Amino acid sequence: MSQRNLGIPAVCPVRAIPDDEPVTDPATSRLLGPAEVRALAERFGIRPTKKLGQNFVHDPNTVRRIVKAADLTPGDVVVEVGPGLGSLTLALLPAAAHVHAVEIDPALAAALPGTAAEFAPALADRLTVTNLDAMKVEALDPAPTAVVANLPYNVGVPVLLHLLGALPTLEKGLVMVQQEVVDRLAAGPGSKVYGVPSVKLAWFAAARRAGPVPRAVFWPVPNVDSGLLAFTRREPPPGDRAAVFALVDAAFAQRRKALRPALAGWAGSAAAAEGALRAAGIDPMARAETLRIEDFARLAAARP
Repeated sequence: MSQRNLGIPAVCPVRAIPDDEPVTDPATSRLLGPAEVRALAERFGIRPTKKLGQNFVHDPNTVRRIVKAADLTPGDVVVEVGPGLGSLTLALLPAAAHVHAVEIDPALAAALPGTAAEFAPALADRLTVTNLDAMKVEALDPAPTAVVANLPYNVGVPVLLHLLGALPTLEKGLVMVQQEVVDRLAAGPGSKVYGVPSVKLAWFAAARRAGPVPRAVFWPVPNVDSGLLAFTRREPPPGDRAAVFALVDAAFAQRRKALRPALAGWAGSAAAAEGALRAAGIDPMARAETLRIEDFARLAAARP
C-alpha cells in the first residue's frame, strides 16, 4: 500500500493542563470544541457530505470518554478511520504510541497534520495520515494493535470487517456507528437482530455494547442514534473464512426458512443440505439465526 507520512512535528510550548482533564502523557492535546471545529472547517473549506458519511464530533468530553473506554496502553498503535477534522485524533495522540489516521477525503487528509501540529505540538510526530479508502488498507507501519474510530455510517460494517481481516495484529477496538448497527454486531444467536454482521464479526472477535452517544455531539446532527461497540480479538474456529462467510450469506438470504430448504442452492439440493447439516450435528429444520459461528464453521466443512 502506498502511504504518506504527513505528520508535522513542532516545538510550540504545550498549554497548561486543566485539573479536570485526564493526562496519559506529560505532553497533551488541546481538544476541539464546537467553535474550533467550525473554525477549522471554514479555514480548510470543508463541508460535511452525506456521500462520505461525515458527521464530525465537536464535544471534548465525548472523545475523552471514547479514548477511556478503548482501554489503550501507552504501547498501543491505533488505526483511526475517518478522522475528519481531528477531534478524536487529538484525544488519541497522548494515549497511544502512534496513531494511523486513514482518511479518504484528500482535503481532510491534507489538513490533519497541521491541526495536530497546532493543537498537540509535542505529539504531532506520533501521527501518520494516509489518504486512502479504508477498504483498500492492507498494511500499516508500525503495525496497529487497536482500532478506535467514528466510522462513516454508510460503510461502518464492511470497513470494520475488512480491517480485522487485513490487519491480523489488531487485538481490540472501540468504534462508533449507528446504534442499530451496534445492536446487530453485538447480538447473539436467537436475537431478532442477529444476522450476517453478527456472525462475521464473531469470527474475529467477541463484541459488546459500550454505551450510547448523543446526537447533539455531532456536526451536522445525524438523523440516527449512535453508539459504541467494543471488541476483543479471539481465535477463529477451524475452517476457511471465505467458505464460512459464503455459507453465512446463503443461510441468512432466506432467514425465515429452515436451513434444509434455505441451503439447497449452497449444497446443490435440499437433500444434500440435510446431509451436511446432520453431519455437522445441526437440526435441518433449524434457522440461521440460531447458529453460532462455530456451527457455521462445522457446517461449511461438511459441505458435500
